[in-house]
Amino acid sequence: MSRTGQRLPLWLKIAFSAWIAVWAPAYVVIYGPQNFFWLCNVASFLILLALWLEHRLLFSAQLLSVLLVGTLWTFDVGVALLTGVHPIGGTQYMFDDDVALPSRLLSLYHVVLPVVAVYACLRLGYDRRALLLQTLLTWIVVPLSWVFTDPERNINWVEGPFGEAQDVLDPRLYVALLTLAWPVIIYVPVHLTIRALQYRR
Repeated sequence: MSRTGQRLPLWLKIAFSAWIAVWAPAYVVIYGPQNFFWLCNVASFLILLALWLEHRLLFSAQLLSVLLVGTLWTFDVGVALLTGVHPIGGTQYMFDDDVALPSRLLSLYHVVLPVVAVYACLRLGYDRRALLLQTLLTWIVVPLSWVFTDPERNINWVEGPFGEAQDVLDPRLYVALLTLAWPVIIYVPVHLTIRALQYRR
């Protein structure tokens, strides 16, 4: 612990706050407020709060939210940059000239969030209650995304996976299954991996 009692450096808190001060207003102008329903965007604000509070549970929950998603996003962009092929999909907009370059550059926060969350959890520790907290948050945000955002935006993939609309299932059934599946597919593997690493240590 530092002399001030802080376990996370002040420069990181200030730098991340400055980033949010630029990123959030820019996203409102470019995409509108609906864009903040994305779970990764919710994570940005919660990580900011967790930084200043040095809140272990909040950081742990957001680590579940951003680690796998951010890694896959980065992998998809990286492979597409080298080969022109998107092995996962969902990041094609990063190479779309019709999308303004500044807005594409702002999306690079997908790379930064996992790094900040991992660093914080290494310093503060991982709270095993994170799985429950992030699951409950997802069960709130995903249905709200379906109700309050435009269908063509497909925020949190409430209209279909990988950015593509689906017409196989009834929309309400699909959203219900998505809400249940998101924690199982995204959060549980990360949580179990972290717990296994903790046990080995």
